[in-house]
Amino acid sequence: MALLLLLLLGAVVTVPLGERLGLPAPVLMTLAGIGMAFASFVPDVDIPPEIILPALLPPLLYASVQRTSWRQFAANKRPIFLLAVALVFVTTAAVAAVADAIVPGLPIAAAVALGALVAPPDPVAATAVAGSVGLPRRLVSILEGEGLFNDVTAIVLYHVAIAAAVSGTFSLPEAFGLLVLSAVVAVAVGLLLGWLTIKLMGLLGDATLQVGLTLLVPFVSYVLAEELMGSGVLAVLTTALFLAEHTADADDVLGRLTGRSFWEIVDTLVTGVAFGLIGLELHSVFGTADGRELELVGWGLAVVAVVVGVRLLWLLPATWLAKRLHTRRDYSEEIPTSWRETVVMWWAGMRGVASVALALAIPLETDDGKPFPGRDEIVFIAFAVIMATLVFQGLTLPWLVRRLGVRADTDAEQALERELAIRAAKAAKHRLKEIEDTEDLPEDVLERLQRAAYDIGARISPDMVDEERREAYAQRAERFKAVGRVQRELLSAARHEVLSARSEPGADPEVVDRVLRYLDVRSLH
Repeated sequence: MALLLLLLLGAVVTVPLGERLGLPAPVLMTLAGIGMAFASFVPDVDIPPEIILPALLPPLLYASVQRTSWRQFAANKRPIFLLAVALVFVTTAAVAAVADAIVPGLPIAAAVALGALVAPPDPVAATAVAGSVGLPRRLVSILEGEGLFNDVTAIVLYHVAIAAAVSGTFSLPEAFGLLVLSAVVAVAVGLLLGWLTIKLMGLLGDATLQVGLTLLVPFVSYVLAEELMGSGVLAVLTTALFLAEHTADADDVLGRLTGRSFWEIVDTLVTGVAFGLIGLELHSVFGTADGRELELVGWGLAVVAVVVGVRLLWLLPATWLAKRLHTRRDYSEEIPTSWRETVVMWWAGMRGVASVALALAIPLETDDGKPFPGRDEIVFIAFAVIMATLVFQGLTLPWLVRRLGVRADTDAEQALERELAIRAAKAAKHRLKEIEDTEDLPEDVLERLQRAAYDIGARISPDMVDEERREAYAQRAERFKAVGRVQRELLSAARHEVLSARSEPGADPEVVDRVLRYLDVRSLH
């Protein structure tokens, strides 16, 4: 328990520390975990591998989906397919071939399991690192889509390979059928649970209860799909996308703010714990070396070279192909636009939580009671890949991005912001016109409301107005700012007075908190 609390504290502290040092927080947490792993006062971590994926992946995946949309996935289906599905198969095959050649006595099924567990780049690490170094949004979108879908592909491949290694038999039609069944069950579970969640949210009503329900939904979706022989990762992804598309209520301001704040906290804490555990597990992995450290390190470096090299060799033609297939109709498809962006995408392929969980989840024995062939070697090599890609690439990615000059497309972002500001102002004016036609508003009130409708857009993007109007808006904004400052002081005084009543004799804390909540909500407006 003390170690878990220490990891949670580290998850919080590494965020501002990473911003100050210009380094990704997940990498810092991994380094902190490594430091704790070799500290004498820290006990060995012995986490049942079968609970790592169900405990860590559902909330991380759900939080990642909150930052994207189904439209992005649909628009980027070609680059996501080339990276998330095709590249996972290619990487798995290449790693399996090399491992089978260099590791004595390693069966091909075990080699494929190794390839599958090191094939998928981690979506959490990639997006956390990409977001911290200011990459173009289109690259972040592709990395998010790749990270979310490649886990689905790799985990199903891993289970097929493990089943073959444990039973000693393999059937290609059976493996393909398992892939199809896993996907169909996952999508069905995800859609059904998403629909039920919407119905429950309507019954609950309260924003706090609704947010609490969203915390349970990813775990239920994952576990239910796994129990029905489906892909838990794909089920969580389907549920999260369904909810994102069907629960958007423009007027649910409090629910939206509460949910976003809650999931930002969950994402930060779970990410910190996950990457801290990666570092902590390193001590146990070294214990399996049994005097063969140099030999195992050599095998690990060979597999690292394959994983990193295959990604580059695949990305270069895949990016070229995506550009050739890209047409003017695909204006919303997000692809790398230069070799520099392709290199950044290559170097952002870091392995993380899923690879650790899959490596540790390898069975100890086969069906005939014999030790799983090459288990210690597979675990060691897997951690070598994770450490090399996560720590080394994660620490050097910010430097690489700066050297190549890859930056976010701020002009495009500002143009979209300006367009949205204009649309928001027009919508407000149109609604005011409708109200004006049905209600008799005083002239001074109507004039004030017209200015307020116009100011909605100007506040979002001041560049949408000409210089003369911008100066007039700036003057009004200064007046509103002064009024707002005084209003905040008034509400602050009211909150202090109500809060002091909590300690007074005879005061009902529940009533006090209800009044305080009303004042807090007023303060949001």
